[in-house]
Amino acid sequence: MRRVHLTQFLIERQRDKKLINADLRLLIETIARACKAISTRVNKGALADGLGSAGSQNIQGEAQKKLDVLSNEILLEANEWGGNLAALVSEEMEDPRPIPTHYPRGEYLLLFDPLDGSSNIDVNISVGTIFSVLRCPKLADGSYCEPDEKAFLQPGTRQVAAGFAVYGPTTLFVITVGDGAHGFTLDRETFTFVETHPDIRIPEDTQEFAINTSNMRRWEPPVKRYIDECLAGKDGPRGKDFNMRWVASMVADVFRVLSRGGIFMYPRDSKNKEGRLRLMYEANPMALIVEQAGGAATDGRNRILELEPKRLHQRVAVILGSKNEVERVTSYHTSG
Repeated sequence: MRRVHLTQFLIERQRDKKLINADLRLLIETIARACKAISTRVNKGALADGLGSAGSQNIQGEAQKKLDVLSNEILLEANEWGGNLAALVSEEMEDPRPIPTHYPRGEYLLLFDPLDGSSNIDVNISVGTIFSVLRCPKLADGSYCEPDEKAFLQPGTRQVAAGFAVYGPTTLFVITVGDGAHGFTLDRETFTFVETHPDIRIPEDTQEFAINTSNMRRWEPPVKRYIDECLAGKDGPRGKDFNMRWVASMVADVFRVLSRGGIFMYPRDSKNKEGRLRLMYEANPMALIVEQAGGAATDGRNRILELEPKRLHQRVAVILGSKNEVERVTSYHTSG
């Protein structure tokens, strides 16, 4: 069977389905190329002196790994000159970076987490890249507004594309442009992304959950109730056994949910009162992909994609995956 390459897939969305224009297609291809470069550096690990701390902190006060910094630079350098973007920003940066004036400016805004799960790098567990694409807002005269922080503060429903890469045993690239979620595997011989997971669908029911149980003592009652029911198994109110999985790398945990169903939870708790994950760089793009695959994504009370962001680095609770399980957890929050 002849495989569809990423470029062919995107051209079909542009030419036949009219879902994207040429600039958005080229932007996604540029991100994919940057992910290939990051994959190569991740794969080399200690051979390229890529492990360990960079000796610095990001805007959230978290210690940066060497590959955090390098991955951020790879994505910035790949995307600033193509003419597709007005500005871009990452989890590792305090403020958005407008496209330099000597390069043409485009109509899109790019947000990204350059290396999600980077605490796992040194122990050789899967990490990845997450990205989200928005349109730069227009002014009354039809021109584009200044791409400052305010321009980025749009709800997830306005995303025109989102995706993530997983750097694991194979490198995977999952995207949506509004017609479902589709996965591509990097062919190391041709160095091209080839479609291997067309039209991903998440089963509505599951017997698998992913959560960091070390935080159990801090959970809100609705989350504790749900997990207690899962742990009770066949003898409990659910009448079936559940398995727990937790990689501590969102890209790996979410891809598992996309592959075979499940629910991924990083809820708010007494320590992280807003939640732990970033709305703009992690929750919104993953929520769009999961919904496009037939799943659901909430913060426990509200649909994530409808949240109005107030800050560029805002944190949020995340509960996503198999639709019926997400709705159950959400009902536990809202019924009380």
